[in-house]
Amino acid sequence: MPKKIRVLIKELEKAGFINRGGKGSHRNFLHPSGIVLTLSGKLGDDAKPYQEKLVKQKIEESQK
Repeated sequence: MPKKIRVLIKELEKAGFINRGGKGSHRNFLHPSGIVLTLSGKLGDDAKPYQEKLVKQKIEESQK
């Protein structure tokens, strides 16, 4: 079962990403190390597999 967008956002914020807002259903996240990520979708929507993979990849990248 896919994760919800709100869960991905919580994971990003826990890893130190800051929500810089966005337009419509898009949210721009910035990590202090300079890593940027844009996540689209409403909070209750199921995340697409590529979104889950991208969030995981960016969190790992930020921990290096």
